[in-house]
Amino acid sequence: MNVENLRNNHPKLISHMETIGYSKDYISRLRKEIQWILEEADTRGWDCYNDVYRHYEAISLSSGKLEKKRAYIGAIMKFDLHGNYPDGKWSGLVERGAYPKLAPEFRSLIDYYCMAARKRGKKESSINTESKNVSAFLLSLQDADINRLNDITEEALMPVFVSSDGEQLKSCNYRKFISAVLKVCIPLNPDACRKALSFLPVTKRVRKNIQYLTPQETHAILDAMDNMSNALTLRDRAIGKLAYYTGLRCCDIAAMDLASIDWGRDLIRIKQQKTEEPLELALTATVGNAIYDYLTNERPPVDCPILFLTQQGPYRGMGSSSIWWAATRIMEEAGIRQSKGDRRGFHIFRHHLATTLLGNSVPQAVISGVLGHAVPESVETYLSADLSHLKGCALSIARFPVSEGVFTDA
Repeated sequence: MNVENLRNNHPKLISHMETIGYSKDYISRLRKEIQWILEEADTRGWDCYNDVYRHYEAISLSSGKLEKKRAYIGAIMKFDLHGNYPDGKWSGLVERGAYPKLAPEFRSLIDYYCMAARKRGKKESSINTESKNVSAFLLSLQDADINRLNDITEEALMPVFVSSDGEQLKSCNYRKFISAVLKVCIPLNPDACRKALSFLPVTKRVRKNIQYLTPQETHAILDAMDNMSNALTLRDRAIGKLAYYTGLRCCDIAAMDLASIDWGRDLIRIKQQKTEEPLELALTATVGNAIYDYLTNERPPVDCPILFLTQQGPYRGMGSSSIWWAATRIMEEAGIRQSKGDRRGFHIFRHHLATTLLGNSVPQAVISGVLGHAVPESVETYLSADLSHLKGCALSIARFPVSEGVFTDA
């Protein structure tokens, strides 16, 4: 492993990180990692940076420390081999997910699908979702010593979908992803793909009851976002009010840039990440004031077009997962949904907006337009929580009087 380039140029890396705002602690740890690599490279017999990381795996560091080592070594590798400076994103040192672990034939199947799907003009987000799910499916078969398409049997495939006591393990969508990939890959291996398709079991569509915000929770959330004495940042308040009053998805909030806000016309204009369709919403005073406060009093003064930025350098746009954590912080300050299994993401705000509009007899087509649904039927998901109208469907039990003596203690 040749580290001469790193030895000669690593001061540039340190200088760049200091300039763009990395913390002193992070830079210090990275500098120590560089010095250790330079000192040990000649004697350890490493061939690549993955070998450096595997050294730490071998000495059984905790998962948290391993994650940090992976970030440091990945940043050093990208700079040394490609001249790329850190940007706060995934280092690319060790590939994640099931795909890198697949046997060659299974990886070829995924590669063929991705290539064919792109040629057909399929959305990248859909290709990514389907390929990840099918990679996980193929890895589960691989764990059962099946490494080729022709070796797939019904006996090996069924335990992926159904437990030994007959319980369905995978969703209807999971089966749909596998079916979609196998159909696209039929030209690659017609007999094997068709045989695997014939083994896929019928799966029942299961729809869980959706948690919804109670009136008490709604008041607590609004009070928390308005209470300037709590720990919420102006950024989290702006994101929370945007999500609450517009129902925007986390991915759409993360993708918003400064041009998404038309201050002159009081409008929000975005291109939806899920459907790639444009969406235009009214910019209310409540939302607009929260965003303005963030922009003028807290947003880092950096040349970045993304609306909501990270709060620590290097400053960059927030990801969807970071938007989700903003929802968690708001609910912590509101003192709600702190039990295991409670739904905390901003999608519950989207659900609340939809059910509130339904409860006020707003036509479904209008609600779909506000939420940016591709088809109006999508709003039917929220009907189960439209309590004001569901109560009107209840049957009276007045004709079936129940004696007070019926219910007695056992």
